[in-house]
Amino acid sequence: MYIGEQLINPPAERLRLSAQLGVERVVIDNRGTDLVKPGGVWDVNKLRGYREWVESFGLKIDLFALDVGSILLDFLTDEASARQQAEVLKQNIQIAADAGLTALKYNVQMVGITRTGLRTGRGGVQYSGFKLASYSPEADRKHSYWGVGYPTNQDEGDAESSMLCGQKMAKEVPPVTEESGWRAIEFLVNELVPAADKAGIKLACHPHDPAYPVGGLNGVEHVLGSIEGMRRFIALSGSPNHGLNFCQGTVAEMAQEPHRYVIRAIEEFAPRIFMVHFRNIKGGYLDFAEVFPDEGDVDMNEAVRAYQRAGYAGILCPDHVPLSALDPNRERFMAFALGYTRGLLQAAGYKPKITTLAD
Repeated sequence: MYIGEQLINPPAERLRLSAQLGVERVVIDNRGTDLVKPGGVWDVNKLRGYREWVESFGLKIDLFALDVGSILLDFLTDEASARQQAEVLKQNIQIAADAGLTALKYNVQMVGITRTGLRTGRGGVQYSGFKLASYSPEADRKHSYWGVGYPTNQDEGDAESSMLCGQKMAKEVPPVTEESGWRAIEFLVNELVPAADKAGIKLACHPHDPAYPVGGLNGVEHVLGSIEGMRRFIALSGSPNHGLNFCQGTVAEMAQEPHRYVIRAIEEFAPRIFMVHFRNIKGGYLDFAEVFPDEGDVDMNEAVRAYQRAGYAGILCPDHVPLSALDPNRERFMAFALGYTRGLLQAAGYKPKITTLAD
């Protein structure tokens, strides 16, 4: 295992900072870049050049974002459009392979990553959280994450961000029942996985964040909001390229006893985990806050040991660090999370890459 960072369109200075912090591999979201040609197809030469540019900082792209946009909702309302979008996604999977990439991540969120407010933590820091009893459309609009990559200090509910990632407010979408939610996800998997097999690319899917109550929220079910849902998802294809972006925080949010649930999920799904969002929460199902990794309800040291026992050998990416006016771009908090994670890995016996000093 090794530490990594998930970044959206990082400038050169940000990549240099990652390298200085000991990061060797990164997960990149391409929103805001010029890699996309008209029609949504990636430019293979620009993507190859982008990969080489990242590598010039001593880094490697572990996974690249495959933004599926609104294809799942469109499948439920305009299947012909969804199938056209799927053709573009399949082209991009092959282009990623041609550009020298080996894995892509995608997210099946339809209505943003729902949050209801901020809670005050140590030293006055602000934790993003979800509490079903406090839910309102206004809180959703103000506090939910729009976009599924590295959170920034953006206005999380602004229209441009939600448009870029294909997510919409719940009131703007049709009802998504358990049956229709699975039908849409099955369609996506059946379209993408054969293309990934042909290209030799791994596909890592992020579960629904957060788990919704039984019956859904605003008429929308989150079917990938439990171990049972993830198990059904994995069973949709026997391909070794079909797997998970295992968001440890999201899995912790699914249960009243987050630590036990996370360890159980690691043990079950490790062979199909292609990347990990290594974050922690306080609370649990339907009432939680996203906190620093060292103070949550999941024992992060035991989590590392569980990944180790289960044979996981991939990237650990800190994710959704808290908010503070003292760290507007969350870089210091991310650095803290990276150092904490590196310490856990060293305690478990992992050795960092040896740096040769230049004269």
